[in-house]
Amino acid sequence: MTGRTAPARPATLVTGCAVLALLGSLLGLSVVGATEEQDRDTAPVGFATTLDSGRVPAGYASWVERAGAQCAEVGAPLVAAQIQAESGWNPAAVSPVGAQGLSQFMPGTWRTWGVDAAARDGSAEPDGVADPFTPGDAIMTQARYDCWLAGKIEAMDLGGDLTRLMLAAYNAGPGAVQAFGGVPPYPETQAYVAGIIRSMADFTGAGSASTGTGDTFGERVVGYAEKWLGTPYAWGGGGAEGPSRGFAQGADTVGFDCSGLVQYAVYQASGGRILLPRVSQAQVTAGTAVARADMRPGDVIGFALHGGYDHIGIYLGDGQFIHAPKTGDVVKISDLDDPYYTSKPQKVRRFS
Repeated sequence: MTGRTAPARPATLVTGCAVLALLGSLLGLSVVGATEEQDRDTAPVGFATTLDSGRVPAGYASWVERAGAQCAEVGAPLVAAQIQAESGWNPAAVSPVGAQGLSQFMPGTWRTWGVDAAARDGSAEPDGVADPFTPGDAIMTQARYDCWLAGKIEAMDLGGDLTRLMLAAYNAGPGAVQAFGGVPPYPETQAYVAGIIRSMADFTGAGSASTGTGDTFGERVVGYAEKWLGTPYAWGGGGAEGPSRGFAQGADTVGFDCSGLVQYAVYQASGGRILLPRVSQAQVTAGTAVARADMRPGDVIGFALHGGYDHIGIYLGDGQFIHAPKTGDVVKISDLDDPYYTSKPQKVRRFS
């Protein structure tokens, strides 16, 4: 939450799922052409919002849950990951520049936004003082400020992922986000945003499936994919063993592309018995064909976005799927009934 001298604006990011013919013969990515999923106006459903309270230090889980319910843009895992990044869960933390408490508010910002939500002894009753060193006060103030930032950024109509932009505004200020039309090119801010989104998976709980230990093969496929919600998209990144550094426009990013995520989830869910081809065009020819009306969680669904089957994800149930969409985005959940997808040819495969 400090000002900086703005460097030159970076080049626009390229989007899409990895398909690179030149490198395919060297890296096992046999492909049909460099196709990309296009940016769309329809927003994705977003990140996981269920907190694994066992991963939060004792006494803080209820506050994190309350904070995560303040607005749709700020879930409990995000609140927890942000605290981890800001203070490492040290309620007495003071930064070299004077930021205070769990959520590292500067005194001037705290005077404007500070919430009296709890007492210093830890009880959930206001004590008449908004104190940045009182955990309940700090966590609820963090959520209040995050939600305000999300609304302010949304009103700027910049496009892109609102969660990433909100986090960038928390670190660098909303003015910097507006000036650069997105996440500012400050190394500290970019690392802050990427680190928090990546660590959200460490605080996510979605039942037994989130650990890849569901009762059915499909539940395990879903669970292994959900573990990586919020992980950066990396063009050419990821595989059976997990996320990896991509290449070409993904060379500086560790994460997954769409087919890398699918290969990982199916491989892990099968205990290493099923190793799918690396690219989506080949993945949609493997396994057993399933009618769209007969899909069940864990089935893989491919999309012909630009001719070939150049995008792929994993069906979750209830009309949703998880996928790694494009450069600059993250592994997330989207609506299968989004008109963008329903207008495209689809293939569903099952590997159990």
